[in-house]
Amino acid sequence: MSHSTRIRWGLALLGGVLAEAGIFAVMPIALQFGSQAPLYVIPPTCVVMTFAFGYWVGRRAGSRFILHGTLVGAVAALIYIGLTLGRTLPWAYVVSHFLKVLGGMAGGFVARRQLQRRESTNIEPSAMV
Repeated sequence: MSHSTRIRWGLALLGGVLAEAGIFAVMPIALQFGSQAPLYVIPPTCVVMTFAFGYWVGRRAGSRFILHGTLVGAVAALIYIGLTLGRTLPWAYVVSHFLKVLGGMAGGFVARRQLQRRESTNIEPSAMV
């Protein structure tokens, strides 16, 4: 598993932007179920989107998987924080920022585990002697 150890900043930034765009895309759908619906829909959406893009970025980065996933979640959180700076947010949205980071971390973790499993099954039988 000797991959490059550099941080792929552009990839992490792209993943965070795409994750936040996915979260924003869910908002109009949630609002169709009432003005309070986003308070219940957005937090799990944050986990799912940052997990998916944390995984995607981690796989492409090839190293430092959890760090790359964390960066995806942090970028997504910072985008929304920047857009709402100075505004009072519902508690569910504040919690969602933490969920974004945790989702990204989890996505990076799963990407790393899959690579480890793949590499461990590719060991030649003669190499185990």
